[in-house]
Amino acid sequence: MKKIICLFCALMLFALDVSNIQPSNNSEEELLEVKENKAVFGEHLFSGNFKQVSKNIYNPDYKVNIADVIDIKIWGAVELSLKAEVDSKGNIFIPQVGVINVLGVNNKDLVKIIQDKVKQIYKDNVFVYANMQTYQEVLVFVSGNVKKPGLYAGLSSDSVIQFIDKAGGINLNYGSFRDINILRNNEIIKELDLYDFLLNGRIENITFRNSDVIFVNSIKSYVSVSGEVYKPYRFELGNDIVSLADIARVANVKPTATTALVKSYDENNKISINTYKKSEFKDVILKSADEIEFNPDFNADKINITINGEHKSLHNMVVSKGTSLQDVLDKLEFTDMSELSSVQLFRKSVSSLQKNLLLASLKELETLALTSTSQTPQEAGIKATWTQNVLAFIDRAKKVQPKGQIVIEDKSLYKDIILEEADVINIPSKNNLVVVSGEIQVPGAFVFLDKYKVKDYIKIAGDFSQRADKNRILIIHLNGKAEQFKGSGFLTNKVKLAKGDSILVLPKIDSYNLQVVSLLSQILYQIAVTTKVVLDI
Repeated sequence: MKKIICLFCALMLFALDVSNIQPSNNSEEELLEVKENKAVFGEHLFSGNFKQVSKNIYNPDYKVNIADVIDIKIWGAVELSLKAEVDSKGNIFIPQVGVINVLGVNNKDLVKIIQDKVKQIYKDNVFVYANMQTYQEVLVFVSGNVKKPGLYAGLSSDSVIQFIDKAGGINLNYGSFRDINILRNNEIIKELDLYDFLLNGRIENITFRNSDVIFVNSIKSYVSVSGEVYKPYRFELGNDIVSLADIARVANVKPTATTALVKSYDENNKISINTYKKSEFKDVILKSADEIEFNPDFNADKINITINGEHKSLHNMVVSKGTSLQDVLDKLEFTDMSELSSVQLFRKSVSSLQKNLLLASLKELETLALTSTSQTPQEAGIKATWTQNVLAFIDRAKKVQPKGQIVIEDKSLYKDIILEEADVINIPSKNNLVVVSGEIQVPGAFVFLDKYKVKDYIKIAGDFSQRADKNRILIIHLNGKAEQFKGSGFLTNKVKLAKGDSILVLPKIDSYNLQVVSLLSQILYQIAVTTKVVLDI
C-alpha cells in the first residue's frame, strides 16, 4: 500500500511540473522549416493574393458548357436584349427565334451559330451580338509537392498560379518552382517554370479543362545564397542559372560584393571551400547544395570615427589606420568643460562580444530554470510561478544592447589605444554630479561632495527599496571601470567616489536554487556594468 501511495505522489509531482510546459502547435513540417532556417526564392508568391481573384477573360477556344450564361443583343428590324442560360440539354432559347443548341461550341464561333439561326427567321436588316457573360467553372486537380493537394474549382482562364495558391502554395521544403507539369488525360501537355514569372514577369496562359492535373515535382538542384545580396534565398538551378555569375545576377549582388565563398559537397564525403574574385564568377560552375556567401573584401587605408561630447571640433573624422586615441585628441579643440581625464571609447566589436556573453549566460539560465526539479507539490507550485518570472526576465534581458565601452584607467594609456573603424569617442563634460539608480526610493542625480560616501548618497536618494540587495552595489566610473561596494564588511570604505560616478543598487534575488541565484547575480552584474542600467527581475 505504501508503494502505491509513493507512486501516486510521484505521478502528481510529475504532472505539476509537466503542466507548466506549453505544447507546441507547430507541425513536423513547420519545425523542419525552422530548423533549415533558409528562405526560399518565390516563397512570397503564394500568400493567398491570387486565389482571391478570378476574372472572366475572353477565351476564343472555350467550349460552351451547361449553366454558362450568354449575353445576346439583336437590333435592326427587331430589338431584343437578354441573358440566356445554357440548360441541361445544352440549349438556349430566344423569343421569336426558338431553341439553339450551343453545347460544345467554341467561344469564337458563338456569334455565327446564333446569327445563322436568327437569319432563318429574320432574313434582312437584323444584326446579332453574343458574349459569354458567365463561364461555368472547371475542376482541376492540384497534386505533388503542394501544401494542400486536392480538387479545386476555377475558371478555365485562371492561371496555374491561382490554382496552386488555392492548394496552399508549393511546399517550401521539397517542392520545385521550376518543374511543374500540366497533365490532361494522363499526358503531359505543358511544362512550366515559375522562375520566368518571378524574374521576368512572364507566364503562359493555359486553357484548363475539367480533370486537368497540375503536378508540382520535387526540387532537384539548388544552391543557398547569403551575404552581400538583396535576395538571400535558396535558388533552384536551371538552364539560366549555371555559373556563379548567373546566381550573382539572380540574387542581385550588391555593388559592395567583390568575392564569393563557395562551400561544396562531393560524393566522397568531403567539403571543399573556395573563394573566387568577381572576375572569376563566370568560370565557376555551380553544384547542387552549394552554399554561396558574397562578401565585400576591401583594403582600406583609413577609418571613420565619431567624436561626441564636449569639444569644438568635427564630430566625424577620417583618420589613417594605426591612429591612436591620443593622436585624435591632439587634433581636437576642447572647451573649459571638457573632462580629458576620463575620455570614453565605445567599440562595436566590444559591444558584440558583451552581447554574446550575455546571451550565453541567459541561455544557461533558461536551461536551469526549465530543468530544475521540485521535491514537493508546494515547491512545484512555487517553481511554476518563479519559472515564469525568470523567463519574462530573460526576454527583457535579450533586448539589452551593451554600450561596448573600453575601460581606460589612466589617461597615459591614450597613446597605446589604436582606433578601429566606427569607434565612438566621447569627451565627457565636467560635472559635479553623482547619479544614483536601481533599487532605491528616489533615483536621481545629486551634487558631489567630498565628504559624502556611498551610503550618504543612498540616504539622500530616499534609502534602499524593499527589494534592494544592500551588499550588491556597483560604482561605475566615467572611464567605464566598475567597482563593487558592500553595505557591510571590509569593502565598506574601500571605494572612493568621484564626480560623474554612477551608483547602481542591484535587486535582491529570491530563489530556492542556489545555482540559479549565482547565475542571475552574474547576469544582473553584466547588464549593469555594460549598460549602466539595473534590470528588474
